Amino acid sequence: MDFVLKDVAFAHPGRSVFDRLDLDLPAGRFTGIIGPNGCGKTTLLDLICRHRIPQRGTVNYAGRGLDDYSRRALARQIALVPQDYGINFPFTVAEVVLMGRYPHTPRFGAPSAADMQRVERVMADCDVLKFKDRSITTLSGGERQRVVFARALAQDTPVMVLDEATANLDVCHALTLLDRVADKVNTQNRTVIAVFQDLNLAAAYSQEMVMLESGRVVAAGSTADVLTPANLRTVFNIDARVAMDDFTGRLQVRYKRRVMH
Repeated sequence: MDFVLKDVAFAHPGRSVFDRLDLDLPAGRFTGIIGPNGCGKTTLLDLICRHRIPQRGTVNYAGRGLDDYSRRALARQIALVPQDYGINFPFTVAEVVLMGRYPHTPRFGAPSAADMQRVERVMADCDVLKFKDRSITTLSGGERQRVVFARALAQDTPVMVLDEATANLDVCHALTLLDRVADKVNTQNRTVIAVFQDLNLAAAYSQEMVMLESGRVVAAGSTADVLTPANLRTVFNIDARVAMDDFTGRLQVRYKRRVMH
């Protein structure tokens, strides 16, 4: 169940982001989105989650326009882990994670025993079970991000959308959670679409990659075809080498420090 964007245009007040964007994001793959600050990465995710509506063009999911889905139906298909999760009401950690089950709960119905078991399991997977009864407002940024990750996993959707979802996490938790969602891609044919700032983290997990610059697609396809020195020079203005790393078995980007005059 892929996403197909055709002739998409979107602008913020006073600033165009996309004009005539065409893009196919394949199903059952881990696709990394990379590009400089302000190139449209988060706006792209907002469009495929229907948090923003294109001013021209279409965004289709599984062969249907996003407008054909109710909010509840779309929430059973797509889970989002945002880069910033603002909540000031003192919900407990368990209550926040349980919110991920609401799209699957009958209207006016209570969560089932199976819902509660799934919530417990994903809290354990995300290492937040130990403070399930604490208010989310008392947590550190990294702890809160793991709770939001757990909420998305509790949602149990075919598609997970990650917007710099590991930016606030230490390296152990970041790798653990990315391993978990990558495993779902490999064993359950789930789809992951993730924005990365760290090129080596993107290279380690992405099977496909989209490189954006100023609202246009510079390259899209397999990670090896997109993550090239020429593309990195064009988009990021850096000199780099890209090679398979013997230790990780993944592509690794090495940067040459630029001398400032």
